Amino acid sequence: MGAVSPRQSLRERLPAFPWDRLEPYKATAAAHADGIVDLSVGTPVDPVPALVQQALTDAANSPGYPTVWGTLALRDALTGWAADRLGAPDLAHPNVLPVVGSKELVAWLPTQLGLGAGDKVAYPRLAYPTYEVGARLAGAEPVAYDEPTALDPAGLKLLWLNSPSNPTGRVLTVDELRRTVAWARQHGVLVVSDECYLELGWDAEPVSVLHPDVCGGSYEGLVAVHSLSKRSNLAGYRSAFLLGDSAVLGDLLQIRKHSGMMMAAPVQAATVAALGDTAHVAEQRERYARRRAALRTAFEAAGFRIEHSEASLYLWATRDEPCWDTVGDLAKHGILVAPGEFYGAAGERFVRIAFTATDERVAAAVRRLSGS
Repeated sequence: MGAVSPRQSLRERLPAFPWDRLEPYKATAAAHADGIVDLSVGTPVDPVPALVQQALTDAANSPGYPTVWGTLALRDALTGWAADRLGAPDLAHPNVLPVVGSKELVAWLPTQLGLGAGDKVAYPRLAYPTYEVGARLAGAEPVAYDEPTALDPAGLKLLWLNSPSNPTGRVLTVDELRRTVAWARQHGVLVVSDECYLELGWDAEPVSVLHPDVCGGSYEGLVAVHSLSKRSNLAGYRSAFLLGDSAVLGDLLQIRKHSGMMMAAPVQAATVAALGDTAHVAEQRERYARRRAALRTAFEAAGFRIEHSEASLYLWATRDEPCWDTVGDLAKHGILVAPGEFYGAAGERFVRIAFTATDERVAAAVRRLSGS
């Protein structure tokens, strides 16, 4: 028997890619006479704001290499946005770092932090699968939790928070965040808070881990992850950024310099434009609020129970049956949703319903759910 190649060894650390399992159901839904209503993935479908497109175009003639840390204008935009939107007024340039989309960051952060065998990475029991993937890529031990302060701190190096949650839409309270931050600092654990849906609160107002009421005015041991994919319809631009502990971000900056992990110069300019405008954010929120209300009413009328879902772009729904049964039944009506099992065994009787489809497709789903 030949030696196992490094590529095979790395691949074997990873779970099966879950979305491949959805393909047969997608084919069933696509066969509907009126076409598929795809509510399975939270991908934006509305236009990129015109001012962002213009900024990208104006910066198109960018023949030189961009900087990993970003332009002065970008760093100013990040600190200004954090002060205005997160209530974190004391962030300086060493406290910010642009990244090439948040998924890349989540997947490779444990590796960039130098974690490996003997180290633990913890994340919510119901969670975005890439938290586990990142731990496995680094060779660290992934640990799912129900309550972070109940974790065994021995060997725990990275604690992921996610509020608002993907998939459930649950929002952690200030007290919950404050308690977790205090516990992590007591045990020397780095807290990284995935806050990519923070500007999409509906029945609750999400709070950043960097808010003074949570962190006490100190960013030590804390990093917040933000993205413009949902807020500004920029998923295709791969625009995201980190805020927080300057020592942690300084180390990541050096690693990313050596690795050439840099945001494209036109995207940096587009990010500055997006962060400086609130009108398009309000407009997009109104679209999502309308779609959310229509889908929630229709699914509840069709016998579903919605849990949490007070924020983010999803409804966390159940008919108290195995999630694949729900997925299969909805696919026959041309509606595709994500099985809750994708986000952990605790979701095996739930489905995640994205309200990122167009108004026309949302209306089609509502008609089909009502039987008309």
